[in-house]
Amino acid sequence: MKIIIINGPNLEFIGKREPEIYGNKNIKEYFYELKNIYKSKNIDLEWFFSNKEGEIIKKLQEVDTQCDGIILNAGGYSHTSVAISDTIRMISTPVIEVHISNIFSREEYRHISLTAINAIGVIIGFGLKSYKLAIESFLISNGK
Repeated sequence: MKIIIINGPNLEFIGKREPEIYGNKNIKEYFYELKNIYKSKNIDLEWFFSNKEGEIIKKLQEVDTQCDGIILNAGGYSHTSVAISDTIRMISTPVIEVHISNIFSREEYRHISLTAINAIGVIIGFGLKSYKLAIESFLISNGK
């Protein structure tokens, strides 16, 4: 099974950025931990970071049909990007949207996700563990 994690703006700074909201664990180190955990379960786990909306769209298009699942944390673009939402609707690979923080306990403009409408599910507010929950969701849906 192959899963890619696609991350949007400023997420590469998790561990340094607003630790009171996002925690202080380095996100890239966490992804290496996940990669090692799931390697033994024959899961090829990749990740991608971009601060640019167009690069996120391009990556979604590139990986479509090349993986079994996409985990998307579009960051602030979740609340603003019709284009990313349209891309999720267009591709055939299932997408699970992830938010590290509980967007409903934050500023009101974060309460709406334009991208969630086209995802198969959304995981919100479990810190970096949200990514692991998304991976496990793909495993459950594939009977592993």
